[in-house]
This record gives sequence, structure tokens and C-alpha cells, in this order.
Amino acid sequence: MDPGSSDMRIDDDSSNKELYTFDAMVPVYSVDWSWRTSAPFRLAYTTFTENTANTVNVIRLDEEKRELVSVASAPHHLPPTKLMWMPYKDEDKPDLFATTGDYLRIWEVRDDNIQCKSRLNSQTPGNPHHAPISSFDWNRTDPNLIGTSSIDTTCTIWDVQNERATAQLIAHDKEVFDIAFTSGVHVFATVGADGSVRLFDLRNMEHSTIIYESPKYTPLLRVGWSPMEPNHLATLILDSPTVIILDIRQPSIPLLQLTGHQKPTNSLNWSPNSQHYIATGSEDSNAFIWDLRQTPKQISDPFLAYNAQSPINKVSWSSIQPSWIAVSMSTNVQILRI
Repeated sequence: MDPGSSDMRIDDDSSNKELYTFDAMVPVYSVDWSWRTSAPFRLAYTTFTENTANTVNVIRLDEEKRELVSVASAPHHLPPTKLMWMPYKDEDKPDLFATTGDYLRIWEVRDDNIQCKSRLNSQTPGNPHHAPISSFDWNRTDPNLIGTSSIDTTCTIWDVQNERATAQLIAHDKEVFDIAFTSGVHVFATVGADGSVRLFDLRNMEHSTIIYESPKYTPLLRVGWSPMEPNHLATLILDSPTVIILDIRQPSIPLLQLTGHQKPTNSLNWSPNSQHYIATGSEDSNAFIWDLRQTPKQISDPFLAYNAQSPINKVSWSSIQPSWIAVSMSTNVQILRI
């Protein structure tokens, strides 16, 4: 991206050869890019139906046919709340992605088939019930660690290889909606219905630090760290178009506010190779890429805009091909070059 080319706009035009659409025929929700360099145009997505007939799916770009094609599919009991590939590029390791919903599930892709490798839950002895898992994050420094957030106010840290929980803590006063690790191993952030952003350290789980509280303690839905600037993170406020950028060295007061969306923002994803860019997707059908260097305090105009013509559920930035992003909306998954 050229910072000098501000206010660029891409339209949803099938004649645009840098835009590809996959029609899943049913509503879709989460989408994420594979980290495998041997499969640079491969993604996974989840369906979102109110019944139990949901699926997890892998698709790829057929570069000869110039279209996205289905690779594999597997049933998922309830609508997944998130999907994420293991952030690991080692081709000798198992090809894994995870989903959350009623359980934390680890899936393996092998020979164009999807198999559920493990199904994990944090129910305690004597209690057969477990609360739904709202979200999760895969530790990028140690891919053996996954952190999950739950509506029962807890967060759980999982040992993927040994398929067990290593720690669980009460993280918020109300439901926890999201969790995100920094670029390091130990520190993670959480957000929830109490309107706070909290920081935790795996080396001392008994204490947390509240670094931000939303006006009137409105619930915070999403949180994400910049992979290039470990002091910066972003969060989304319930039913708000505004995106809050925080610097943990200056807690309580937003570093920036991104105000260009006209309806609630649903998703955020930082650039994998630049500390200056972040992508957001909104109910207003727009995916925006923001240049955070434009001005302090408030930015109302995105650097790049894409109108998907349907409300956007998720936006995902490819870690191995940073010039490509994916969005999910309605029954479609789209990838486009930016």
C-alpha cells in the first residue's frame, strides 16, 4: 500500500480480477487465512445457522480457473464463535485450525479432509455443564497455547499438545467476549460486558490491570494487538461505529479513535507487517483500512475503502501475503488484493 494514495476505493465488481467471491449458499461468519506458505491462497470459514447443521470449511483459490473452490467440509454442532488457523509456518507440523462455540475444538486438515482432532471443555468435577466459549486466541510465539474467553466471566489457558487446561481465572465481573495475546508469550488482554480492557500475565495470574473503561461501561466486544507495535491494541464498543486504539503506556485515554463507519463495527484485524495499518469491517457493508499516522486523537477517513454490499461479519488479513484480505458477509467469502 502506498500511503500517498489515500482515499482509495475498491468496488464489488465481478470484472475486477483482484477480487474473488465464494458463495457458500448459507450464512457465513468467521473466516481466516492459512499460515502455510505451500498453500498461500487457502482459507477456512464457518457457517452461521440457528440449528445444529453448521459446518467448518476449507476453500482455496484455483489460479487456473481464477475462482475460489471448496476443498473440504466437516459438521459443527452449533454456530462457531471464531475460527483461527494455527499461526505456524512449519510444514512438518500438523495442519491445524481451531474453533470455539460449545467447546474448543482442534481440527486437522490432511489429504483434503477435515478431522476433529480434539474437543476440549473446562467443566469442573461434579458439574456436567460448561458455559459457551465466546472467543479465543492462539499464541503466536508458542502455538501450543490457546486462550479462550467465556460468558461465565472466566478465561482458560489450554495446552494444545496435551489437550488439557493449564489455568483458569475469573477475568471480568460479567461475560468475557474476547481475548488476545500480545506478540510475546505471557501477556494477554480481555474485554467484556463490564466495559473494561484488562491485561493479564501468565506468570502471575492472580492480578490484572484495567487499562481502559468505555463510557458508561458499555460492553466491549473485540480486542486485538498490533503484531508490530506491542504497546498498541484496538477494541470495539457494542453497537458503536467507533474503533478505539489504545497505548498501554498511556492507559485510560484512547490514543486514537477511528470514526468513519456509519453503523456498528463488527471486526478488526491489524496488518501483519506494518504497525501503521488496521482493517475493520462494519454493519455498513464497508471494510476500511486505516493509516494510523494520519493524525492523533481522531481519524474519520480511511486510507482504503471496500464496499461489500452486505454487512461484514469478519475481516482477515493474510499473514503470508499481506497484500490480500478476506471478508465474510451474508452467504459469501471474498478475497481481494489491496
